[in-house]
Amino acid sequence: MTAYDYYPGCSLKGTGKPYEESLLAVFEALDVGLDELDDWNCCGATAYMAVDEKKAVALASRNLALAEQSGKDLVAPCNACWLVLNKTSRYLDEDQDLNDLICSAIAGTCPSISGNGKGASFEFSGNVSVRHPLDVLYNDVGVEALENAVTNPLSGLRVAPYYGCQIVRPMSPFDDQHDPMTMDHLLAAAGCDVASDYPFKTRCCGASQMMTMPDVGIDLVSLLLEDAVSRDIDVIAVACPLCQFNLEGYQPRVSKRIKAETKIPILYFTQLLGLALGLDKKALGIKRSFVPVEPVLARRASDD
Repeated sequence: MTAYDYYPGCSLKGTGKPYEESLLAVFEALDVGLDELDDWNCCGATAYMAVDEKKAVALASRNLALAEQSGKDLVAPCNACWLVLNKTSRYLDEDQDLNDLICSAIAGTCPSISGNGKGASFEFSGNVSVRHPLDVLYNDVGVEALENAVTNPLSGLRVAPYYGCQIVRPMSPFDDQHDPMTMDHLLAAAGCDVASDYPFKTRCCGASQMMTMPDVGIDLVSLLLEDAVSRDIDVIAVACPLCQFNLEGYQPRVSKRIKAETKIPILYFTQLLGLALGLDKKALGIKRSFVPVEPVLARRASDD
């Protein structure tokens, strides 16, 4: 069994619980081990970088230092966590002065960064690779292995792959920035009718703008959902807890905005893969959705 360290981040233990449930179930079914990082802490998400960059880097670096102890790659499913951890790793690699400062903070010798001076008793040398599940499933497990494991192909289910804006920009080490395809290929292996021409697959969903500029956030969500409706999309597949929350939770407001009912299930791509692998719906967190997917699945079955 191939094994990785696993950094859940805060969201996958809360609002993004279905993502964790389905991720763990799918990886286990594919004989891929995930060992949750012991004593992990919040990565600071993307917002903290704008508040205090050095402290934000120190916060994320502690997780990298913990992961480095095992020598395994670190899987970070949340797009924001993945971005912050990768950005932090790059900052430390490119800026030796920052690296020295952060290492001293991690060791508890720099109260200006670590706060109370009681930091961890280890250092970070940068020898850890932060991976997204899309990357692991596509490049390590492989599309063919996934396809061979499928027992319940989701044929006839029209799915729009939505990547969001964080895992493809500004770094994009495993996919194309403008037209990413890893999720497309994985969903196709699951038997889905993938809407690869979905034009907004990398557009921002509004994210935290819903809290600061809600009108802007609703505009962005409306754009994504209205186009999906026009393309007869059954399900939008996501890879980020905040994207999932925005696209699902604001559908009533979007329906009023565009004067058309939107009831499109927003599922994590791992939930769809789990269904195709024949895994139990409860284990995949399917029942946690606000917009139920069962009617769509039942309609697909009747069409077949």
